[in-house]
Amino acid sequence: MSVKNQRGRLPSFSHAALESSQVTSPDAPGVSGTISRRDFLNGVALTIGAAALPVELNAMLAMDKGGPITGVAAPRYYPPALTGLRGSNDGSFEAAHALRDGGYENAVKSAHDTGEEYDIVIVGAGISGLAAAYYYRQAKGPRAKILLLDNHDDFGGHARRNEYHLPQRTLLGYGGTFSIESPQPYSEVAKKLISDLGIEVASFPKLIDRSIYRKQGLRPGIFFDKETFGLDVSLPSPFPLGASATIDKEVGVALWARFLREAPLAPEAKANLQRLLADTTDYYPGLTSDQKKAKLAKVSYTDYLTNTVKVHREVVKLFQAVAHPLFGLGIDAVPAQDAAAFGFPGFVGLKLAEGYGPGQNMDSRRSEEGDAYFYHFPDGNSSIARLLLRQLIPAAVGGKNATDIVQQKTNYAKLDESASSVRLRLNSTVLNVKQVAPSGGNAKTTKSVEVTYIRDGKVQSVRAKQSILACWHVMIPYICPELPEKQREALSFAVKVPLLYTNVVIRNWQAWKKLGLSFMYSPGSYHTFATLDMPVSIGDYHCPQNPDEPIVVHMMKAPCKPGAPTGRDQHRAGRAELLRTSFATIERNVKDQLNRSLGPGGFDSEKDILAITVNRWPHGYAYQYNSLFDDFWFEGRQTPCEVARQKFGSIAIANSDAGAYAYTDCAIDHAHRAVQELLG
Repeated sequence: MSVKNQRGRLPSFSHAALESSQVTSPDAPGVSGTISRRDFLNGVALTIGAAALPVELNAMLAMDKGGPITGVAAPRYYPPALTGLRGSNDGSFEAAHALRDGGYENAVKSAHDTGEEYDIVIVGAGISGLAAAYYYRQAKGPRAKILLLDNHDDFGGHARRNEYHLPQRTLLGYGGTFSIESPQPYSEVAKKLISDLGIEVASFPKLIDRSIYRKQGLRPGIFFDKETFGLDVSLPSPFPLGASATIDKEVGVALWARFLREAPLAPEAKANLQRLLADTTDYYPGLTSDQKKAKLAKVSYTDYLTNTVKVHREVVKLFQAVAHPLFGLGIDAVPAQDAAAFGFPGFVGLKLAEGYGPGQNMDSRRSEEGDAYFYHFPDGNSSIARLLLRQLIPAAVGGKNATDIVQQKTNYAKLDESASSVRLRLNSTVLNVKQVAPSGGNAKTTKSVEVTYIRDGKVQSVRAKQSILACWHVMIPYICPELPEKQREALSFAVKVPLLYTNVVIRNWQAWKKLGLSFMYSPGSYHTFATLDMPVSIGDYHCPQNPDEPIVVHMMKAPCKPGAPTGRDQHRAGRAELLRTSFATIERNVKDQLNRSLGPGGFDSEKDILAITVNRWPHGYAYQYNSLFDDFWFEGRQTPCEVARQKFGSIAIANSDAGAYAYTDCAIDHAHRAVQELLG
């Protein structure tokens, strides 16, 4: 099971050089930071109306003489190399929250008019916003004046790049969107964009070396924590649970014997688990396949296992978090129909026919073509964002193709130059987008839009003929209150899925080798999944091949709250948790989990961890409809996203929220649709 929409390595370096545990900022040999400085974002207090950059970024940009420099034109401005608390960084959401709570009304009215005029202003510089700019420019020509505004200190939205500059080696990690992948086939529109950017998806099997971990005897495993299961134990898994691994029968026999001997589960739970994995019982006799699917669509996988299959509660605990990478929810909120479609155990005897059942989730509607269309850059889909930026602002990203893009560094000073027809303005939170009618005109047909935003504590406005809102749908009713009430209500329905993607750079992976693990599913731990970096080499970037080399460990957490009335309620509670959790707390949990799960292999966080980047996404995946909670989806009625994405005069709406589908192809498709609506 791959992690969706989140879901490397040059020559070796000296171990002695690592004793300092320093990670050095690129192109700034005099600026470095030991691991003890990784908590630089914790506790940053920003007053309402201030758009200051994170404290450490200011420190990073500070010249040898003088004070902090907050502008992206500063030569040392380079967010990908920052560690600590990233993703939705402190400073990126405070203004939006204040707007939500009723602030800025007077500030918007008295905004400073910059006098700037554009053909289009695009709100949001994630992949959907960048793709919208690409399509608009393609249609209007290279002279089209385009401004992209984004509240973060980096572009790409969830497609975020994490860089680690260690002595003699650079490591890359993905801080969000993981890959080009989708359960369903990419549309011709999305495929063409990927191809036009020079990405040869069919070449990916040549770029990944799946034998590296296999040759070291590594395989997926499970970490049982003592708080949940009574004992800390890390074991190779005899069955795929959270990882798609084909298990050799002979190896499986040996692994099963060890698992049954050492797993801290009650004897009844072990017996139930074996029964579940081989179960051929028809639990719904007398019902047709369609009737069974409809029944499964309205019962959670937890309920199905507990009340229908009647397994031991520890089996349910073991499976509880397995769906986190897909739904951002535990199996208590995952429909049994979707669990069956994913191949979770317990459904073989039902003999369900091919085809989708009512309300089946988009993720579980698998297709062979969709599954085969896969490509992963070492920095995830950040390379797609940077390839788009290269097309829009060539001076910002060097190189010539989709191979050398991996090693290219973005020149942030080139993003917002007045001489460029396309400009990208970071650290800019949009507060208001409204249509401005000429004297006696109609606001719904006018070709003029006024966009007000705050940057560096200053509220200012620009004009454009048109605008695309490629931002999170839940914010659009606040920044565009003139939209019809029904549309604003539909936009507000899109409660995004909160996620935490943590990258941990470790000195070597010998502990993983000694335990025979390359991946760990940890159903009771702070992070649910921990895995060694996917062994991909592209161009001059090469993945680690020796356990003595440093590597990036990717960890994932979905802060859902089982027991809340709906999945959306769980997501809201998880978002609140993320926003109030300090980096120090997350770091402590990372160290504790890795020490306990890898400690028997000799791992020691104090000497083996070189850097930690916590990519916090309070607004992560687009919300995908769930048959347990969304009757309109189960009944095939009109969906909120169809109402939410309607064009309004000179304003169109994009983002993956517009399709309620948490994948990059959705973001691209709706960028294309939004542009076509404005051009039409």
